Amino acid sequence: MSTADRNYPSLPPLGGWYTEEEIEAVVACMRDSMDWRKGFGGPEIGQFEEAFAAYCGVKHAIAFNSCGTGLDASMMCLDLEPGDEVISPAITYAATHLAILGQGAKLVMAEIDPATMNIDPADVEKRMTDRTRAILAVHNNGLSADMDALQAVAEAHPNPRHGPAKVIGDAARACGGGYKGTKVGKAGWMNIFSFQTSKNMTTLGEGGMVTTDDDEVARRCRAYRSFGAGEALWGTNYRMIRLQGAVGLIQLRRLDEMNARRRDRAHKMTELLSDIPELTLPSEPGGYYHVYYGYTIMVPEDWATGKRQQLMDWLQNERGVGTVVMNNPTYKHNAYLATLGFDPASIPVSELTGERLFCLSIHPLMTDDDLEYITGAVREGVALIRG
Repeated sequence: MSTADRNYPSLPPLGGWYTEEEIEAVVACMRDSMDWRKGFGGPEIGQFEEAFAAYCGVKHAIAFNSCGTGLDASMMCLDLEPGDEVISPAITYAATHLAILGQGAKLVMAEIDPATMNIDPADVEKRMTDRTRAILAVHNNGLSADMDALQAVAEAHPNPRHGPAKVIGDAARACGGGYKGTKVGKAGWMNIFSFQTSKNMTTLGEGGMVTTDDDEVARRCRAYRSFGAGEALWGTNYRMIRLQGAVGLIQLRRLDEMNARRRDRAHKMTELLSDIPELTLPSEPGGYYHVYYGYTIMVPEDWATGKRQQLMDWLQNERGVGTVVMNNPTYKHNAYLATLGFDPASIPVSELTGERLFCLSIHPLMTDDDLEYITGAVREGVALIRG
């Protein structure tokens, strides 16, 4: 295969892979739904929710049409008032922060720990006030946040009216990940997952799930997603469709297999890149199970921005190897957040980290030849920039 034929997209558009079983399930659902007595109602969504709850070890799993709407619902469950604060890591996808702002709360950006790319509990503690209502952490790029440490911070600094801040996990990128003997989705007041097309498991392009052990959260989420669902609560249509539930059941059953393959590919990539001194490679703390939605690399501080971009551009233009910055602080990649006046000086670690990190193209079906090509291109590109 020539260099011109190589194409490794920065973020593969399909995160896992489908089999004939998913295709057959969709066709069977469609055929069954042709009965005018049934239409597109059916048991599959409920079955998917039950299976997902069992997988995460929680009482409730509530399906949504996206992680974004699930995040909205999580903020609604807080009954936020003007001036209430929600702390969240500066480095994440914009959806995390837009959900906070959409419910009228004040977004307080906290630093990440560059070793994990996750929110730093010590920095969160510095930002707690008597208006803090929640800590919306992110299990970034496949690695769980330290939910126990965040819970300890919340309990040490209770809100005078509402008690300890609620610890919530944005699990969009960590489906199937592990934390201290549990699955991501168990620790915390609630966690919100994404099944969007690029995620580790997918439900026909979009989809989401909220997990919780709190009965009241489950009641409210079911109401919010379906025009109130008979409750005295506001609601609209955030529902998943039957076909997605059918596919989700199969993808969930195959998730550990897909993640094991993704981990194997990530570990192989680390092996091939480990002797390049300029690169800091992803790590997995003891007691965690990283599922590598993104393979996050950091370049040296003196390569931040300029040389990092040179490397990314060279990989794409000269070798067909895509890369992506996933992510820098949200006000740098979202036009609305950019208008709100966040002070970069308040998050210097995240600012610098956002200028040093990038993610290589990775997919569980990549071959050893793919990985050798990608890492060989990185090695060549680093050598050229090193000079």
